[in-house]
Amino acid sequence: METENGARWLNAGEQAAWRSHLEVSKLLTYQLERELQPFGLTFNDYEILVNLSEAEDRQMRMSDLARATLQSKSRLSHQITRMENAGLVKRQDCASDRRGLFAVLTDHGWQTMTKVAPHHVAAVREHFIDLLSPADLTTLHRAFEPVAEHLRTARGRV
Repeated sequence: METENGARWLNAGEQAAWRSHLEVSKLLTYQLERELQPFGLTFNDYEILVNLSEAEDRQMRMSDLARATLQSKSRLSHQITRMENAGLVKRQDCASDRRGLFAVLTDHGWQTMTKVAPHHVAAVREHFIDLLSPADLTTLHRAFEPVAEHLRTARGRV
């Protein structure tokens, strides 16, 4: 339905889908964050640990890590400082680029990941995966992939 100003308002079904998506996204993030708190981690901490644990040599350029976690470089820098103070990561100069810095997963960070990951995966299963059928998961992935691709492309233009 369009109005004089050209806005394409959401119909009832679109509005319900959109609001359901927003609610699930917020509630799931909140729940997973709560379940990381006993380990002294935030959701952002865990995301950084995951990225570093999956990277070659358990390290990433700070700029690449900022892109991967959708954080500004300054916000990531503050986060990494906090995580350095906890012994989870360290910064390391890049030999090939004097201005470049790597975030590197420490042994303590790796041990933390191996301790926390099973609990996190169990929480993801309990609060998301096990509530949906395999067919629903396939449909959800198929539905969200074009949205993710569109947003990745849009982000690259900014």
